[in-house]
Amino acid sequence: MDHQLVARGLFKPLLLFVAGLIVLYALRRRRHRRSSGLRLPPSPFGLPILGHLHLLAPLPHQALHRLAARHGPLLFLRLGSVPCVAACSPDAAREVLKTHESAFLDRPKPAAVHRLTYGGQDFSFSPYGPYWRFMKRACVHELLAGRTLDRLRHVRREEVARLVGSLSRSAADGGERVDVGAALMGLTGDIVSRMVMGRRWTGDDNDAEEMRSVVAETAELTGTFNLQDYIGVFKYWDVQGLGKRIDAVHRKFDAMMERILTAREAKRKLRRQAAADGEDDEKDLLDMLFDMHEDEAAEMRLTRDNIKAFMLDIFAAGTDTTTITLEWALSELINNPPVLRKLQAELDAVVGGARLADESDIPSLPYLQAVAKETLRLHPTGPLVVRRSLERATVAGYDVPAGATVFVNVWAIGRDAAWWPEPTAFRPERFVSGGGGGGTAADVRGQHFHLLPFGSGRRICPGASLAMLVVQAALAAMVQCFEWSPVGGAPVDMEEGPGLTLPRKRPLVCTVSPRIHPLPAAASASLT
Repeated sequence: MDHQLVARGLFKPLLLFVAGLIVLYALRRRRHRRSSGLRLPPSPFGLPILGHLHLLAPLPHQALHRLAARHGPLLFLRLGSVPCVAACSPDAAREVLKTHESAFLDRPKPAAVHRLTYGGQDFSFSPYGPYWRFMKRACVHELLAGRTLDRLRHVRREEVARLVGSLSRSAADGGERVDVGAALMGLTGDIVSRMVMGRRWTGDDNDAEEMRSVVAETAELTGTFNLQDYIGVFKYWDVQGLGKRIDAVHRKFDAMMERILTAREAKRKLRRQAAADGEDDEKDLLDMLFDMHEDEAAEMRLTRDNIKAFMLDIFAAGTDTTTITLEWALSELINNPPVLRKLQAELDAVVGGARLADESDIPSLPYLQAVAKETLRLHPTGPLVVRRSLERATVAGYDVPAGATVFVNVWAIGRDAAWWPEPTAFRPERFVSGGGGGGTAADVRGQHFHLLPFGSGRRICPGASLAMLVVQAALAAMVQCFEWSPVGGAPVDMEEGPGLTLPRKRPLVCTVSPRIHPLPAAASASLT
C-alpha cells in the first residue's frame, strides 16, 4: 500500500517536469528559428533530444509522405542533433537536384559506411571533389561505359540462361518451391562477380561464400538505425554494439580482398611476362581498376583501398538493388494477371519460343520496358535520395541551412497524384504511347523529376544502364519460359520491409511450371 502512495506522489511531479521540458524545448525551438534569421520550411512538433526521430518509424519514406500531406512538400526536421530537409514533390526535387545542384553535391556519411569504405575511400559516398570527379569519369567512360557493357554481354546472357535452367529443374522436381529472392540474388551476384573479377560467386568457392556474406551483412548494417549518426552524446559511445559488428565485417572483407588482389597481381604479372595477345579482350573491371592503380601518368592513381572500397560499392549496389526490383516486378505481375498475359503475348510475338529473350530484343519490347518503369515508379530500390548541403541555399522560397541532410523522397514522388492518375495502381500502360497518365515520355535516367529511381544530376547512379539491362532481360526470360504460382495463393503480400533499399517484408516463394516445351536451346544447354 505504501509503495502505491509513493508512486502516486511521484507521478504528478514527474509529469509536471516532463511537461516543463517540452514547453522549454518548444520555446527554445521557436527562439532559435527566429534568431537564426532563416526562413525554414514547415516543421511538425518535435521532442527534446530526439527531435523528430520518433515520427519516422517504421519506414522513413512512408512517414515522410504522410508528414508532407499535412505540412507541405518541403519539410524541416531535426533528427536528434542533425538538421534535415525533406523534398517530397517533383518541383522540390527539381530545385534540389537541378536548379541548386551545386549546393547539394555532397552526401552524408553514416558511421557504418565510413568504416566499411576505408574511411570514405569509395565512390558512392566520397565527398564531392577531385577524387569523386575522377571516378565519375572513369565509370562513365571506362568501367560502366556502353562498350564495356557490350563486351561483357555474353556474361549476362549466360547467367540468365543458367537461371532459367535452374528454374526448369525446380519445375521438373514436382513443383519444388523456389525462394525467388535467393534465386535472383544468385543471378545478380554471378553477373556482377563475373563482370568484376571473372568468376561466379555461387558454388563452393570460399571467397565467393564470404562475398555473399559480406554483401548481406553490409546491407543489414547500413540499413540499421545507428544512434551515433544522429544524437551527439552517442557519437563516440557504441551503445548498440554496432561498431563491433561493423569492424568484424570490415576485417573479413579486407582479408578476402587482399587474397583476391594478390592473386590478380600474380596473374597480371604472368600475363605481361607472356606478352599474350588479345589481353584487352580478357579484361574485367578488376583489371581496369588495376590499370588505373598502376598508371603513373594518370590524373589520379587509385590506391589499394580505393579498389577495395569500389569493389564493395559495386557488389552491394549491383546485387541487392537489382534483385529487389526483379522480385517486386514479378510480385506485381502475379497480382495483375492481365498485365502478365499482355507481356507474355508481346514476348511470344517478338521472340517466340525457339530462343530465349535477350538484351538485343529489349528495343522491340515496349511493354516490357513499361513494366520495368512502372515497377521502379512504385518500388524504387532507393526510396530516398540523400544529399548534404554544402552551403546555405533557397528551395521553394525556404532556407536550407549549410550542413543539413536533405532527403528527396523518390517513393512519394512516384505516387504523386498530380502526376500519376491512380497512383497506387500497377498500370504499365501509362508508359506506352496513348496510355495516358503522364508517363509516356518519362525516362528513368533523371531527366523527368516525377520519376527518379536512380536519382538525377551529377550524382545519379552510374550503374543505371547495367541495372535496366539485367532487370529487363531476366524478367523477360522468367515470364517467357514459366508460369508462376505463389505458395499460399494469390494475391502476393506487398508489404515493404525496412532498410536503405526497399525490400519486400516477406520473401516471395513460388512454384514454377514450364510455359514453353521444350525450353529454348540456350537454357537447355545450361542444364548439361
